[in-house]
Amino acid sequence: MKGEVLKRVAINLLSQNKSEAIKIIQNDYPFVYLPREKRMYTDKQKIKQFIKDGFIDRYSGQRLVNPGLLKVISYYLPDVFPYHPHWKMDECHNAYWELIPTVDHIHPIALGGTDSEENYATTSMLHNSIKNNWTIEQLQWTLYPAGDYTEWDGLTNLFIKLVEQDKELLKDAYIKRWYALSIASDK
Repeated sequence: MKGEVLKRVAINLLSQNKSEAIKIIQNDYPFVYLPREKRMYTDKQKIKQFIKDGFIDRYSGQRLVNPGLLKVISYYLPDVFPYHPHWKMDECHNAYWELIPTVDHIHPIALGGTDSEENYATTSMLHNSIKNNWTIEQLQWTLYPAGDYTEWDGLTNLFIKLVEQDKELLKDAYIKRWYALSIASDK
């Protein structure tokens, strides 16, 4: 259907009939400007969403991992599990892209979606990057059901135990931040 609309536009442009091409676009495939909300979720809201979704990637069904645990692994094993603060793909283990949960807007803000918990879904950075400002319908994806945090906690409990066993880990700001969030959400 959209291809046919563009075909009619192209034929009119070929015939030097720009005004008719404009009418076709305006009537059959218009650009709709949508005012955008800002993304305003906090780290506390993120961990709350991860727990609510059971650390499950809602776009793939894959189990995700507490971000702090990956950084602990990098702390102890930097040569085989490297970390980069900007997640440069050639300097950082793929697990940071594949397994760290992020919050995504199911209906993209760029397309008029709201910045609200009802529009949040947990997903990996990889899937968040792929989805970008597309809808799940446009990508022909499925929204998987949330997981059960009591069955899969994203290895949060192991992360907490590792930090409590070695308090030196708290000198790392990233680990400290995710530890504080994990402890607070565990109560």
